[in-house]
Amino acid sequence: MQAKAKTFTESARRAQIVAAAIETIAGLGYARASFAQIAKEAKLSSTGLISYHFANKEELVRTVLEDVFGEISAFMAERMSTPSSASAALRTYLEANLEFAAAQPTRMRALLNIFLGGALGYDPATEQAALEPVERILRWGQESGEFRDFDVRVMATTIRRSVEGPVFLLAGAPETDLTAYAEELVTLFDLATRRPT
Repeated sequence: MQAKAKTFTESARRAQIVAAAIETIAGLGYARASFAQIAKEAKLSSTGLISYHFANKEELVRTVLEDVFGEISAFMAERMSTPSSASAALRTYLEANLEFAAAQPTRMRALLNIFLGGALGYDPATEQAALEPVERILRWGQESGEFRDFDVRVMATTIRRSVEGPVFLLAGAPETDLTAYAEELVTLFDLATRRPT
């Protein structure tokens, strides 16, 4: 019984540290987010409590990324479970990405600061994983006759960069209306993908 209680306590402490790291990185930037600053945000008595759970800043940031990307994946999976056509799926994909960014500005700012700090690795496999859901939608639309013929990789890359763009936009203009932004993207890519009648 004692071991289970300890495991629960340790899990709760790790979650507290990760949440504090997200707030600190979002507010101060990656470089200035030291263990001391994170401990202060988490209201911990010392940085030793962070070091007990994370060997170094890199390990903590990897956990932050896993946490945020896991949350994004779960959010998107829930939203993408219902569309019955490729055009509806594309609309949902665009709207859901922007909905998450609007609902979680601190997490998105932390991701941006980790990226700008050079701590977010990005390689061809990561790029392919990001593009694959969009490519599936686009191929579905072409096969069903909803979408015109176009280069799926080029269109998927353009769509993906369009939903990533607001993260940078919000950093300079936090008052941006992402619902309106999403509607513009929906219109833009509806016109770009639609098969002429």
